[in-house]
Amino acid sequence: MKLKFKIFAGVGAFALAALFAGCVNTVTGQRTAGVPFIKDTIEERYEKPIEPVFQAARAVIAENGTLINEGTLYGQTNALGNVARTIKGKVNERMVYVRVEALDPKITATSVQTRTSAGVSDIDLAVQLDRQILMKLAR
Repeated sequence: MKLKFKIFAGVGAFALAALFAGCVNTVTGQRTAGVPFIKDTIEERYEKPIEPVFQAARAVIAENGTLINEGTLYGQTNALGNVARTIKGKVNERMVYVRVEALDPKITATSVQTRTSAGVSDIDLAVQLDRQILMKLAR
């Protein structure tokens, strides 16, 4: 009886560990280790073309931390010429992923995602960075 309980407890612990730890998709199209099912992304829309929004996001990441890389994702939707620009950086020992995407020529969407080194969300930092992008665009 004790042996069955130990086996059942071991299988249950493994199942819980597998459920709460794993890989999550980033807004830049990559995967990273992290805890799934946690809100980690702030999305916003701006009535601006893609380039000024991307430059503002790039400046915010560079001013607050370290810019690791930037890239371009092509063909993310069926819209002709749809392009998404991405930024990866590190701010306050947190990984920051930013996606800037033109919904049409005058409206641009941003997604700011943050993760700690343990893979947990830091949504407060994502909100702070998103507000700084807005302030850069207001100037």
